[in-house]
Amino acid sequence: MSTTNDRNAAGGAAFREVTDSKGRVYRIGETDRDLLGHSRKLMVYLPWIAMIAISVSEYAYGSAEDTLSQAHGWSQSNTFWILSVWIFFQAGVAFPAGWLRERGLLTARRATFLGAGLCLVGFVALAHLDNVFLAICGFGVVGGLGSGLVYATCINMVGKWFPERRGAKTGFVNGGFAYGALPFIFIFNYAFDTSNFAEVLDLIGVYVLIVVAVCAWFFKDPPKNWWPADIDPSSSSQLRSSRGDPHHFAGNRKSAASLAKNPPAVKQYTPKEALRSGMLPLMWVTVVMTAGVSIFGISFQVDFAEDVGFGPLVAASSMGVMSVVNGVGRGAVGWLSDLWGRKATLVFVIVMLGLAQFGVIWAGTLHSQWLFLVFAFLSGFGGGAFYPLFAALTPDYFGENYNASNYGLVYSGKLISGLFGGGLGSMVVDSWGYYGAYAVAGGVSMVAAGCALLLRQPGRPRVRKVLPNPRPISRELI
Repeated sequence: MSTTNDRNAAGGAAFREVTDSKGRVYRIGETDRDLLGHSRKLMVYLPWIAMIAISVSEYAYGSAEDTLSQAHGWSQSNTFWILSVWIFFQAGVAFPAGWLRERGLLTARRATFLGAGLCLVGFVALAHLDNVFLAICGFGVVGGLGSGLVYATCINMVGKWFPERRGAKTGFVNGGFAYGALPFIFIFNYAFDTSNFAEVLDLIGVYVLIVVAVCAWFFKDPPKNWWPADIDPSSSSQLRSSRGDPHHFAGNRKSAASLAKNPPAVKQYTPKEALRSGMLPLMWVTVVMTAGVSIFGISFQVDFAEDVGFGPLVAASSMGVMSVVNGVGRGAVGWLSDLWGRKATLVFVIVMLGLAQFGVIWAGTLHSQWLFLVFAFLSGFGGGAFYPLFAALTPDYFGENYNASNYGLVYSGKLISGLFGGGLGSMVVDSWGYYGAYAVAGGVSMVAAGCALLLRQPGRPRVRKVLPNPRPISRELI
């Protein structure tokens, strides 16, 4: 038997807290317009724009590194380690930022404002500091922290506003972090040299600051336990609530299909409880391996294309293809995961990423440019698509209330990935060549796919019985 309590929100809107048979509380009755003053769709489009703005830091860096090396007198290893440190801090800030947000010490708006300012500092440092250590501190540490604050805030916030269809929404927002870099990839390949690099980087820093800060002004998290007023989280039969009576309902097929494949978490897991479940550590290990392969591809694809002799146009185009497909793929698999289920889609994506690494070797061996672009396409798709899947899978397994911290822990796997995908990846290339390094990357992907097969939602039976004619939902129970 569930328990319900009628209350009023600060803005005057009535809501109802409903507890299901497992003890999870859902706050139902307030619409997005009650809480925001406008549609929650704005909490998809604005984070998407902010993610587009910060994408230049990672996905266009590989196209700028040759000019940076010449301008500052850095070695190739220096530029790789700068990006590796950036990735380390970009991923590492997610958990502490989430911890602060969940305790009310850092709002979504303030976190993003702070991130925008730090991103500007990072680009200015990359433009004007010749000393490698200082550049690592400026762009790698400060810029990485800034991008991480923006990234984590955008991803967590959209998941909280769309708990019933978070796959498609999270994937769409996450996609901006990849294809948003496309214009800068071509700028860095064709209009970026030692005579103008400082001015270009300064302007990019200002661009990131302005775009992200404008978006951040409207950012706001929903109340804890909030659930859309028109959705029943416990059944494929969806409920539609009127403003005055939360017991009048109608159908919503899209949300029904998504919740049938991806049921809500059985409770709100704290980070300690999520760790003890065994699933969060398994997700972390899978992220380490998969993100490492993805970062390896981002870091070395242009160099591999040039080493094979494909020329700057094919090299730039392959990275452009990877960037676009990486981003579009994130949105596509988010939508697909609402239909197939998050786990099945994740395994499919990781296997595709692994096969693409072996395909790149094949294309290089044949010296086939079109085949190389095909596998760059597949590598870009797999190398980005798993991120929104983990971002959606985490609250699916552990709930929304502690998602900023829980996803911060899962995403922190990218800390390790940045080291072996970029810096250590360069060492493997030096020792075994590009073909050996890509073969290792493909093997790691297949191991990661095996780990993903072991994932399951904590607290829910392995096999669930589906009744052909489910009982209608009463006024008292969900």
